[in-house]
Amino acid sequence: MAPGGIRPALIGLPEIAALALAALAGWLAWDALRARERANDAMRSACRARGLFFLDDTVSLSSLRPVRDEDGRMRLRRIYHFQFSDTGHNRRDGTITFVADAVTDLRLDAGPDSGT
Repeated sequence: MAPGGIRPALIGLPEIAALALAALAGWLAWDALRARERANDAMRSACRARGLFFLDDTVSLSSLRPVRDEDGRMRLRRIYHFQFSDTGHNRRDGTITFVADAVTDLRLDAGPDSGT
């Protein structure tokens, strides 16, 4: 006991759990923003390389789930939806898939007039 009969306050298990949950929530939010920026950068580059317009200059998260990578490790798979245009007067849909930090799939809607 401390001098004067006052016990020092210790952090209990509920406080530690609350701090851990807050740290986990912060990390998940930071990681989600970082992943979204990587997806935006990848789509800007892909559209520029193909001569397309990346509309609204953003992607939106469509799916988030754990998967195993080639080495058998658990990773997050994120699928983002975006829109692009080849003429500037139409909107077409596309998706980009990330497993961890790697782009694993990129799909661009060919549109009705592509002949395929």
